[in-house]
Amino acid sequence: MHHELYDITFIGGGPVGLFGAFYAGLRGMRTKIIDSLPQLGGQLVALYPEKYIYDMPGFPEVLAKDLAAHLIRQATRFQPTVCLEERAEQLTREDDHWVITTHKGVQHHTRTVVICAGAGAFTPRRLHAEGVADFEGNGVYYGVREKMQFADKRLLIVGGGDSAVDWALHLYPIARETTLIHRRHEFRAHEQSVRQLLESPVRVLTPYELRRVKGNSTVQSATIFHNRTQEEMELPVDAVILNLGFVASLGPIKQWGLELEGNAIKVDHLMRTNLPGVYAAGDGCTYEGKLKLLATGVGEVCIAVNHAKHMLDPGAKMFPGHSSEMTLPPLTG
Repeated sequence: MHHELYDITFIGGGPVGLFGAFYAGLRGMRTKIIDSLPQLGGQLVALYPEKYIYDMPGFPEVLAKDLAAHLIRQATRFQPTVCLEERAEQLTREDDHWVITTHKGVQHHTRTVVICAGAGAFTPRRLHAEGVADFEGNGVYYGVREKMQFADKRLLIVGGGDSAVDWALHLYPIARETTLIHRRHEFRAHEQSVRQLLESPVRVLTPYELRRVKGNSTVQSATIFHNRTQEEMELPVDAVILNLGFVASLGPIKQWGLELEGNAIKVDHLMRTNLPGVYAAGDGCTYEGKLKLLATGVGEVCIAVNHAKHMLDPGAKMFPGHSSEMTLPPLTG
């Protein structure tokens, strides 16, 4: 049976995979992106579309969903093949190329692979307090898809990291009232954000935890407790937002024979894994001095693409020059 053979396939359609696909197109490679989510954009659209990103060069501040839209438009300039809602399950060697088999039983044939799966599949860390599961998606939320759904609502936000603090700061101007509780006195969020929070009208209670959520068809109140004195307090609330972090797992990728360090794939300075023609970039890879930033991930994937190109065509330049010196096809969309 004849299968289409691609030069390079990116596993993961988040920011790093998207920029990699653009760069592979720039280098004239036949390119494919495989992602398990129903849309491109990765965490930017799946976890926090309404949050601002502040550390992307060239954007003093940009909504995650808007940054994703720019990245998608850039990535599709050279018309890569995009396969969504397909989770990569197996990686096997066939003759001179790799075969990626997805959970749908589809086989993708490719000469090189770049794993840009971040830390893997994300699931929110759940809270097993009374009533939480009963109202999940209807008054209790693990993320914010559309912030206007909280307009004029009495909000309880639970957590002490960047997500909890950022959402408190973004939502209090539109909510009727906002309370944030955290189980410790110290916050894990950026110091500047915590300063803003403490100067804002948000009611901040520490060290408090959520004991139960109550209501009829909708959430009407939440019982919180001081975790040292066990003293309870009942708050009238319309919605509870739980920001307790995410549990990430590389899942099936761990069975591919890659050298791992913790939950990350070990790479060398050229982004090569221990498997020939298989590279990794972004949050899912590790090396000495690794920084988990969007800005470094997009640099890593360019290194991976350039070396994949050179491996496939040893006559090709390792560095193709700057894009400002090239003629590119027009943007679409």
